[in-house]
Amino acid sequence: MEIASLQEIKSELKACSPEQLVNLCLRMAKFKKENKELLGYLLFSAEKETEFIKNAKLQMDTEFTSLNSSQMYLAKKTLRKALRSVNKFIRFSNSVNVEAALLLHFCFKLKSSGLSMIENSVVGNIYAQNYKKMNAAINKMHEDLQYDFRDTITKLNL
Repeated sequence: MEIASLQEIKSELKACSPEQLVNLCLRMAKFKKENKELLGYLLFSAEKETEFIKNAKLQMDTEFTSLNSSQMYLAKKTLRKALRSVNKFIRFSNSVNVEAALLLHFCFKLKSSGLSMIENSVVGNIYAQNYKKMNAAINKMHEDLQYDFRDTITKLNL
């Protein structure tokens, strides 16, 4: 089966009736969980960015409460799971503000988790990588927002 280009899909969607579009979206949402989550975000949360960030941070907090710091294997596994969720939220929003806010919260939670980044290089690398991503996102923002985020970073001693 040959995969159509986005331009071809766009032209076909323009030719569809509204009822056909609804049916296509519902069928696509039934096919994969991530498609359903993205559609839910676009319909219900895309306009409420601050509420979306708040809910994403709450979910991240619950994932960090289940962090097993006594066994590093399980701790790393939980960190990767939380990071997958964060990256999914960032992909959904496609916003630099959301990316910076979520990565800042992730780095703060990781730093305050009590896991040793010096003894365990994997945890240190996860932190360093996401810290770089956060700074890159902050650099793409407006200067006033950059100042606010950098001020928050210095207050948190990241």
